[in-house]
Amino acid sequence: MAHRAHRWKVAAAVSTTAGLIALGLGAPGAVAAATPRIDLRVLVVDNGDSPVQAITAQLRNTGIPYTVVDLNAGDRPVITAAFLADTVNGAPRARYQGVVLPNEAPFGAGSAEQTALETYERTYGIPQVDAYTWAHPEVGLDYSAYSGTLDGRTADVTTAGKAGWFGYLDGAVAFEDNSATTQESYGFVATPRTGFTSYVDVPVPGGTGRGSLIGEYAHDGRRELVLTFAYNQYQQQFRVLARGIVEWLTQGVHLGQIRNSFEVHVDDVFAPDSRWDTAHNCTPGDFTCPGGDGEGTTPIRMTAADAQYAAQWQQEHGFKLDMVYNAGSGEEWKTENGGTDALAAQLLADKAKYRWINHTYTHKFLGCVQDTTAVPWSCAKNADGTTRYLSRAEISAEIGDNYNWGVGKGLPLNRAELVTGEHSGLRTLPQQPDDNPNLAGALAAGGVKWTASDNSREPDQRSVGSGTLTVPRYPMNVYYNVGTDAEMADEYNWIYTSAADGGSGLCENNPTSTCLPAPLDTATGYRTYIVPQEARTALGHAISGDPRPHYAHQSNLAEDRTLYPVLNKVLADYQALFADNTPLENLAQAAIGTELQRRAAWQAALASGKVTAYRVGTTVTITAPSGT
Repeated sequence: MAHRAHRWKVAAAVSTTAGLIALGLGAPGAVAAATPRIDLRVLVVDNGDSPVQAITAQLRNTGIPYTVVDLNAGDRPVITAAFLADTVNGAPRARYQGVVLPNEAPFGAGSAEQTALETYERTYGIPQVDAYTWAHPEVGLDYSAYSGTLDGRTADVTTAGKAGWFGYLDGAVAFEDNSATTQESYGFVATPRTGFTSYVDVPVPGGTGRGSLIGEYAHDGRRELVLTFAYNQYQQQFRVLARGIVEWLTQGVHLGQIRNSFEVHVDDVFAPDSRWDTAHNCTPGDFTCPGGDGEGTTPIRMTAADAQYAAQWQQEHGFKLDMVYNAGSGEEWKTENGGTDALAAQLLADKAKYRWINHTYTHKFLGCVQDTTAVPWSCAKNADGTTRYLSRAEISAEIGDNYNWGVGKGLPLNRAELVTGEHSGLRTLPQQPDDNPNLAGALAAGGVKWTASDNSREPDQRSVGSGTLTVPRYPMNVYYNVGTDAEMADEYNWIYTSAADGGSGLCENNPTSTCLPAPLDTATGYRTYIVPQEARTALGHAISGDPRPHYAHQSNLAEDRTLYPVLNKVLADYQALFADNTPLENLAQAAIGTELQRRAAWQAALASGKVTAYRVGTTVTITAPSGT
């Protein structure tokens, strides 16, 4: 079905019912005599360097169609007038609404391909992004007042930038400085010449005045967005600026959308969590820990005061937590502690202040039956050698009993949402390579459409049976088995220090890990080292438009309340970066699952060529499959 949108308004945002197109200013500049059709697709000329790949990732994450020409491929298409434009029904058509180049002239100044591209841009008013170049007059800048590392520098959005496509930022953009021994960014800082408008600038290091890092150079009937610093898609400075780069490239008229969001699931609510044993460097209750029955440490469980603090914290920060609860574990605790539960009473009194998600009644492992006679554990076998799985009836009871308890207490539940204990029931490598075959039927019978998975194991959404999809969650590096800052630092030291420094040494033999140069001070290490790192990671997910939720545990809201310093920093840093017109969304699990599903459907439609979109003057026409 084709949709038409007419009568654009300056700087307005209009969307179709699918919410997939933003309308704004038409691209200025010279146009062909007849009003051309301009396809809503971006041309990316890729030399393999990280700046082009970073912008490409932003296009993909936003849902903007693009075509890549790989300069390193021997069979790449030649850039000619016919490659860039043609006619449709006798009317001129520009195949690309914007062009991303590795620098201002990747084909060589005056070459046939460069000339064809520049003529195309001039004819149809097509903007060009120079992903990374040096400062020189050919891009509208004086030669560099400074060239070198930008680590730790703070740039600002200029008045022109705030009035334009970078107006979603409050101003300050800090360049990452994560290592004292590694150069993380490099750039050229220079003074603009005539025709150049700086959008992001920085004080000249070691000098006076300010110099541009991002700006628009208008010349010869063409417009270039000139970036004079190197970056990759994972660096915070790029993630913060990426939206403005893409909006400038498309002039705000594009398919797709990207929004920042941050959600935190608090697992094991009502249940106690085992505590890290700082003497034995393990967690009682784990199969590998001496005194595996839980002797030696006191479990961690929130108090009524902790619940009151959580509600107050939410109100003060305008942020809602998802309470992922185990009612049966709470009932068991109450029975063992005199038949009263002040924590449950307080949380239930404040039930309307939170979102709530079913976490199963007793947190039972819903996958294979675990054989713990050896370490690591394995799946128990039936007499015929097949894997023994928890039955569908047992799974259904865990789901249904917890849901029914919540309904009886008046919790605002969505039956379609579920988080199984340890994401169990889903495949768990290496021991359980397949889902419990009884899981899908139990989920369907319980009305579950969205079940959580662990993003570190399975980052992509997938089906479980025919009626349920996963919602991958990011595990936060605030451990479930710690109640104090000191315990957190102690366990972190065990994992991330060498054997010679008293650690486990696991970091020495794991290619995906690195060892700390020295153990953290357990009195200060959590707040000074771990919190900034974890907050930076979580903020990075949020500002890249990734809707996947994060998860921690109720133990992290107890005792020293270790989770709050991370959350406080994420929210404060976001507020410092972004203007009020760019709020941080906070979505329910079902909404996140739906968003991931729609993104996958959209990417599939783009890949199969089922989406057509173009503008003619101020009219945009889109043809796309229903539901995308």
